[in-house]
Amino acid sequence: MTLAGAVKAVRVRFATAVALLAGALSVALVAGAAPAQAAGYRYWSFWVSSGPEWAYATEGPATARPADGEVDGFRFAVSADSADATKPRTAPDFAELCAATPAKPGTKRVGVVIDFGTPEHAPADEAPPIPDRRTACAQVDASATSAEALAAVAKPLRYNSAALLCAISGYPVSGCGDQVSGDDTAPAASPKPGAAKPAASQGGEGGPSLGLIGGAAAVIALGGAAFWQARRRRG
Repeated sequence: MTLAGAVKAVRVRFATAVALLAGALSVALVAGAAPAQAAGYRYWSFWVSSGPEWAYATEGPATARPADGEVDGFRFAVSADSADATKPRTAPDFAELCAATPAKPGTKRVGVVIDFGTPEHAPADEAPPIPDRRTACAQVDASATSAEALAAVAKPLRYNSAALLCAISGYPVSGCGDQVSGDDTAPAASPKPGAAKPAASQGGEGGPSLGLIGGAAAVIALGGAAFWQARRRRG
């Protein structure tokens, strides 16, 4: 092979090696920069309906005032936010829920659907009541709130100091809107003061490993040296 051919071959090998390593480093950097799975919250979500579909409530049950013929729904689950919230598994069918409750002057009828959720979303050492879904027809004063309608059919209720609904019919026994980790089961632990962070070389969250970066640097350095040596021979 001529000197010019050798130089050209070195250039091609060097360019190929750099391109491959750049791609590997890009993938590693993206993987290292990817955020951890978002934490969620274990709580009772509140839903409303005046038809066949559930809609996430735009206000809390303490201020919402349903009209006669509407249905309120409550679902206990782990959710990141309102967009991720899990709907009650029972359809909001007012005609079926209140078929046995005749209308009375000065009152309104509100269908109530309570979904206690699934075991994997239950707090530690607790399980959803059996049955895990209940329905009722609350007949309350015409000006009653959703919270009053719920209290009429599902006591005891528990609220926290911020008026957040924490428990329906005594479930769960403790806790209120607790934050949980991304696996929806374990409480999200706060790091202790002075705790060490995972090292990048151990596959933690610090990005690509030092071994990958060092290998890339070594190959690039060797390619550059070969290219320089070929130029010296040509000279």
